[in-house]
Amino acid sequence: MTESKPISFARGAPSLDIVAVDELRAAANAAFENDPAGVCMYGTAIGYVPLRDWIAEKHGVAPEQVIVTNGSMQADAFLFQEALEAGDQVVVEAPSYDRTLLSLKALGAELIPIPLEDDGIDVSALEAAIEAGARPKLAHIIPNFHNPGGCTLSLAKRERLVALAREHGFLIFEDDPYVDIRFAGEPLPRMIELDGENVVYACSFSKTVCPGIRVGYLVGPADRIARIVKIATGTYISPSMVSQAVVNQFCRSGGMDGAIATVKSALRERSQVLCAELREQLPEATFVEPQGGYFLWIDLPAGTDGDALFVAAAERGLAFVKGSDFLLEGGHSSLRIAYSGVTPEQISDGVGRLADAYRAL
Repeated sequence: MTESKPISFARGAPSLDIVAVDELRAAANAAFENDPAGVCMYGTAIGYVPLRDWIAEKHGVAPEQVIVTNGSMQADAFLFQEALEAGDQVVVEAPSYDRTLLSLKALGAELIPIPLEDDGIDVSALEAAIEAGARPKLAHIIPNFHNPGGCTLSLAKRERLVALAREHGFLIFEDDPYVDIRFAGEPLPRMIELDGENVVYACSFSKTVCPGIRVGYLVGPADRIARIVKIATGTYISPSMVSQAVVNQFCRSGGMDGAIATVKSALRERSQVLCAELREQLPEATFVEPQGGYFLWIDLPAGTDGDALFVAAAERGLAFVKGSDFLLEGGHSSLRIAYSGVTPEQISDGVGRLADAYRAL
């Protein structure tokens, strides 16, 4: 329908112009020069030891409480394998990250969807579900700059969740890959800092270093991490020492601080442009303005045909992810926009195409 260049609001990744390519190249060179044996040979399932130590120091825990993996999705899979059996009940946010929902369903977990509010999961609804008989084994929570919701879990809700986990004996999985990309508001304590026994924490360098680095990690009680290390050993013996050694050098050389500053500055501008353009060009849309991260969740008026909107947008050269992809049911009048990989000019153009597609319906 249009010959305009395609625009993608679909992929949650930074554009190449805000990736610290030169600094990464220098970190890779330094890693090979400083520790060629450690980089080139097999390691063990705990990950590259100097990076594991750096992560442990960052979180104020013992190294035995950390495992470094091939991306945080691998970390998630290891935790689910260790903590869950088929039929176990798992609390998930509604909406939530689609790949996590698929992984949990593949394991045979019984999912308990709890709605998101502007300040994170509806803890009162979770309490009501427990009072009604739900017995979750695990609660999957994305606390900062939610994917796909864009919202951030308030301090009061973090404290209530930790108290609920203690009272009812379930594990909180704090899935936090976007935590360092805050460009508005004040940082909040991690739930693992509020309770080191009932929380396992996951993070990733894919959102701060670069997507292709594929390095993530878990922090948790030492006995649980030890069991996960055994699973990792049986899975791949050793994760990628090359990637982890580069990340280690990047972090220790100060490259991480500069990379995060660049990403935050760019995404602050992109988020502001996106919100302004939506208010002007598509005032029917409602959303929570993000304080960080990559994503914005849009609700359109009830009855909007999300499938038809997806097709109409594609005809105009625009891609996004349908809201229904992130929910067990519903979400047909919602969508997720990733603003991380597009320029302000593309955002303005893309919102125009979205508005035009909406009007066409």
